[in-house]
Amino acid sequence: MTRSNPSSDAQAHDQMLFPRSRYYGEFSPKNLAFNANLQEFAHRVGYISCLNTGGKISPEDAYQRIQGLYHQLKQSKKSLGL
Repeated sequence: MTRSNPSSDAQAHDQMLFPRSRYYGEFSPKNLAFNANLQEFAHRVGYISCLNTGGKISPEDAYQRIQGLYHQLKQSKKSLGL
């Protein structure tokens, strides 16, 4: 039996939970950074939506969490100067 590398297992786990899509826009470090932030925002909104749908959090809690994430996204855009 072959033993797998724990760090590669962790990377595979992260890739499964937090997949990153390729960036096709005009390249600049700022655009790339914002794209990464935007993808993270989308993934977190998806998780919050699933928690709400599954009855784990209330609609109001989901709304507040998404609103907070959106505020963070706006701040990241502003700090990147976009």
